[in-house]
Formats: sequence, C-alpha cells, structure tokens
Amino acid sequence: MSNFAFGTYRISDINPQHIQALKEAIESGITMIDTSSNYMDGGAERAIAVAFREFDEDKKDEVEIVSKFGYIQGSNLKEYKENPSIIENEDEVVKYSEECYHSISRAFMHEQLSASLERLEMEKIGCYLIHNPEYYLLDAINRGVAQDERLDEMYRRLQEAFVGLEEEVKSGRIGSYGISSNSFSLPHSSDEFLPYEDLLTLAYNAAMIVGNRTHSFMTIELPINLLEREGLKCASWAKENGLRVLANRPLNAKYNEMMYRLADYDESKDYYTYFNELMEVSDNEALEPLYNLLEQLDATKHKFGWIGDYDVFLFTQIIPHIKKVLQKVDEESSKTLVEFIDLYLGEYRKMVAYECSKRTRVELKEFFKECSGTMQECALNYLINNENVDFILVGMRKPSYVYEILSLGR
Repeated sequence: MSNFAFGTYRISDINPQHIQALKEAIESGITMIDTSSNYMDGGAERAIAVAFREFDEDKKDEVEIVSKFGYIQGSNLKEYKENPSIIENEDEVVKYSEECYHSISRAFMHEQLSASLERLEMEKIGCYLIHNPEYYLLDAINRGVAQDERLDEMYRRLQEAFVGLEEEVKSGRIGSYGISSNSFSLPHSSDEFLPYEDLLTLAYNAAMIVGNRTHSFMTIELPINLLEREGLKCASWAKENGLRVLANRPLNAKYNEMMYRLADYDESKDYYTYFNELMEVSDNEALEPLYNLLEQLDATKHKFGWIGDYDVFLFTQIIPHIKKVLQKVDEESSKTLVEFIDLYLGEYRKMVAYECSKRTRVELKEFFKECSGTMQECALNYLINNENVDFILVGMRKPSYVYEILSLGR
C-alpha cells in the first residue's frame, strides 16, 4: 500500500494556513515532504523550515525531505540574466522561454543545493532530484537536432549531473538522489520520452568516478493517475530494479488533450450574496467596467475547461482589468472595493470548481462507474492499491486537506 507525501508546489512561507497545514501533517505522522528550489521562488522550502522549528530533532528525523533542482526562474532567472557567469558554461543552460531557463550542470546543482539547505535550515536533504531534465530534449527538438544526437547529449548531461550528486552523497549533504520527470510518463514512441532503462548504468559509472562503493540513485518521480497510466511501465521497471517510485499529479490529470481535476466540489452557498452586493456597489458610471465584468463572469462560470484554466484567466485577465478600474476611484473607495472583490472572487472560484466537477463526472463517467466515493477518493485509492507506487504526492494547503487525505491512508 502506498503512503501519502506532502506536496508543496503551491506552498508559501507567507501564508499562515500553509504553515499550519505542514505542522498538522508532521504531527499526524507524514514521513515525506516533497518540494523544489523553484516552488514559490523558494517560499515552499522556507515554509518547511518555519514549520519544523516547532518540533524536536527526533520528530524532524522521522520526515524525509525530497527537494529538486533544474529550473532557473524567478529570482534565480533575474540573477542569471544580470550575471550569466554564475553558471560556468553557458552552453549548459537551456533557454526554453523568456520566463523559464533550465540547467542540470554540476556547478549549478552544487549552488542550488547550498541555497536549498539554507532555506530549509538543514545540513542534509534526504533525497535530491533532478527536476525535469527533459527540457534539454524539448529545446533540441525545437532546434531540429537529430534524435540520436540529442539523446547522446542528454545522457552526457545526466552523467555529469550524477557525478555531482554522487559527490554530494559522499560529502554528506544529501542521502540519495534521483530524477523527477514528466517524460517518464510518455509512450516510448514519443520524441519527448526520456529513456530510463540506461539510468542505472549512468549511476554506476558516476559512483565509480567519484569512488563510492555503490551508487545512490534511489528514486524516480513522475505523473501517474487514474487517467494517465502510461507511467506505470516506468514504475514497474523502477520497482524491478529496487528503486522507489513517487507519483505526482494524482488529481490533476490529462485525457484526450484536456486537463481535469479529479475531485468533487460543493456549490458555494454564499456566491450570490457576494455577487449581488458587489453588483449593487458597482452600479454607477465610474464602476461600469467592473459591473460589466461581473455580468460576464457570472454568465461564463460554467465554461472553464478545468479549474486551472480559471486560475490562469484570473491572473492574466481578471486582476489586470480590476486594477485598471480601481485606478479611477479614490483610495478609501478602492480599499472597500478590494474587500468586496476578494470575497466575491473566493466564492466565484468555488462555483467554477463546482461546475467543472459536474462536467468531469459526466465526461469521465467510465472511469468512476465502479467507485461509489468522491472522485478524489476514487483517484487516490487507485494509486494507494498499486504495488508499484511507494508515495503519492498530494498538495495539502489547508489543515482540513491534511485530515481528509491522511484519513484515506488509514
């Protein structure tokens, strides 16, 4: 039976609720916390440190921290653009997009590990993962590099990274290492597939180079869920070779090129109260753009593909539009409006989630026909009962989520 691990993808040290959720999970016996240097620009690792301050060393030793490196985003990206020399060889940097660079070079890894240890307030990380190394493959495909050539270069980069990671095992800063890759879950025929069968050979070679008696490549992490099952082939290979398997995205699943949230949500009881109050407040000439926006949002709350689509729309369209409106009113009125808007948007998101879950139930009914529980219970139980999955990574941003998830494991 699989265990649950606390996933920190959207966890921040400035949110007290996130800190409390971490504390509750640790107190309740969670044995693994999964994080990364780029999660909330380091905020997730800082949050773990804050939560751990309330526990003694024995309790801390019961929880394994799994962190990752590879992404150059946020403050890392800003620093790199201002001073590219912080990464010795610029050829080792994959400039995938304006907002996302990537590197798995040994020098970058050593620097990122030091930064993570500082944020975590720790001297050692239990397991350190290379985070989505396939960014090199994606970039090479875009540049038209032949398959054999790009795979050879991918293996060279991984070999070098493994040497660096074996050095860190030898120095005592990490206990073991591995790879977290979305490409492990793709069909072997996909150009973006990251072949995993040769990874152990690379690990053995790296251990020999460093002078370690055996390699410490111990873990793979990949997306596996009720809808996306291709990764089970990789998981089976891993278990046959004595590796540990961490399944991520158990509830955010892709099917027929569409994303779904495999969870049931209740309809908001307070939505129309906040909607009507805000409509009344904005029913004047100065706030007409806000009034029109609210009408449009109410009419389209059932049209989002999944809740992730709404979250993107919120930050790219809704919030910028609201900011323009607020610039036209005085400061006192603006503060009052922000309070109304914040309450409304909280309930609107609940309505969007509810509408999405209703549609998901209908469109994916074949996957749930043999399960009488909620969609999240069905999806998680599918993984709990899979012998090739050791840990299921679940985001638990509220204490109530911690109780709900851990009750399933029991």
